[in-house]
Amino acid sequence: MARGEGAEQFSATLLTVKPLNTEIKPAKPKKGKTRLSVCSKLCYAFGGAPYQITGSALGFFLQIYLLDVAQLDPFYASIILFVGRAWDGITDPTVGFLVSRSRWTSIGRMMPWILLSTPFAVLTYFLIWYVPPFEEGKVVWYLIFYCLFQSMQTCFHVPYSALTMFISNDQKERDSATAYRMMVEVLGTVLGTAIQGQIVGGASNCPDETEHENITNSSRVNITRASLDETKNAYLMASGVICVIYVACAVILFLGVKEQKESGRKKSEPLTFRKSLWVIMTHGPYVKLVIGFLFTSLAFMLLEGNFALFITYALGHRKHFQNILLVIMLSGSLTIPWWHWFLTRFGKKKAVYFGISWAVPFMILIVSIKSNLVVSYLVSVAAGASVAAAFLLPWSMLPDVVDDFKINNPDIHGHEALFYSFYVFFIKFASGVSLGISTLSLKFAGYVTGDCVQPEAVSLTLKVLVSPVPVFLIAVGLLILKTYPIDEERRQGNRKLMQQMLDSEADSESSELGSCV
Repeated sequence: MARGEGAEQFSATLLTVKPLNTEIKPAKPKKGKTRLSVCSKLCYAFGGAPYQITGSALGFFLQIYLLDVAQLDPFYASIILFVGRAWDGITDPTVGFLVSRSRWTSIGRMMPWILLSTPFAVLTYFLIWYVPPFEEGKVVWYLIFYCLFQSMQTCFHVPYSALTMFISNDQKERDSATAYRMMVEVLGTVLGTAIQGQIVGGASNCPDETEHENITNSSRVNITRASLDETKNAYLMASGVICVIYVACAVILFLGVKEQKESGRKKSEPLTFRKSLWVIMTHGPYVKLVIGFLFTSLAFMLLEGNFALFITYALGHRKHFQNILLVIMLSGSLTIPWWHWFLTRFGKKKAVYFGISWAVPFMILIVSIKSNLVVSYLVSVAAGASVAAAFLLPWSMLPDVVDDFKINNPDIHGHEALFYSFYVFFIKFASGVSLGISTLSLKFAGYVTGDCVQPEAVSLTLKVLVSPVPVFLIAVGLLILKTYPIDEERRQGNRKLMQQMLDSEADSESSELGSCV
């Protein structure tokens, strides 16, 4: 039934039910825009911290933890990393699909997912960093709890991301709340790296170089065993601190944010999972953007996953690796405002080329010169700026693709979240493959689990994983992004067309309301 016919029928029904002399009340004015206080925006922003804190801790430290603390064979560690990341990628669109069909409750539609998943996410995260007292089932232990945590984390983060649309009906207020969220998420990545790194960095299961030369074999075994227990306790302590922060952020989000019911805007019929994938994958700009950033993201994920091992064994900075990682994250956090200014001043495509390629000379430099602590810190500062660009720009360009899709498909509504969930799916699945292969390559290089000194082949493999391979992936990704069709001219044109569509929709709703009365 057409919209106008429905209005006429409704008007006719009112006339048949009420007598002719009945006074018809004027239509209620449109509901005003919801203004958010600074406190509400901050409470909403705190909800983004758990994902970033746990993500940075797992990204930088899980591989070295599985190899040197849990002392798993590199082959089994590669399976855990691959399956965990792949499972995480699969759960994103699945949970997004289920959340979109959830019913409204007394506390909202997204909040129940956030509240119910929090205790299970905290428990499974803590158990990831616990070394069980048995050997045979250790691989199964980490595989189960890593996958369970990824599932619970997805049940928290996907509804939280969608909550943006339900905290206010004012686009400017939502954008302002998102800016607060980005600020807290950036601080979350730094906090996760700092907590895990500084607590774990204080404990080492390997003696210093001078100690290594002066102690006997028997005393070396005793020292290593005692320091390994200290390292295990340090990882547990760090995970406990992060779990407390996780729960605190979830409580602040629940108490400080009120979820609003969705407006009565017309939506298209829900698409099946297969149809949703087909609709999205046939939109050319989205495909080119995802594939391009797939390669560049893989480059930086390889760097992230192997950098702790590279600093420890290839550069020999065992006592400084946690500080070097923290410098990278601090540098990236401090340069995000600069990158935001750059992309608004020169355009997003130029920001992609300049920002991501900025890391290439430093990737080459770090493996070309002899190990030097000062140079390592300087390279970390420079590389951090590129890391910020690599992770900021995709989320800045995805809304442009969604707007382009809406303009070309005006009859399809309410599927915006699928673009984000499928993007996350492809990135996480590919990162699982890359981390699994890179960890497996360490096994072929002769990596000795729990040993303080690794063969030269391991050092060479780590150099390849943090320099030539990422540089190649960045080059391929930038070549693909060169074909990305949404430049500044098209983006500004789409923005004007979107505003016209919104104005037309508002006028249509007003005229429909008037015809009903």
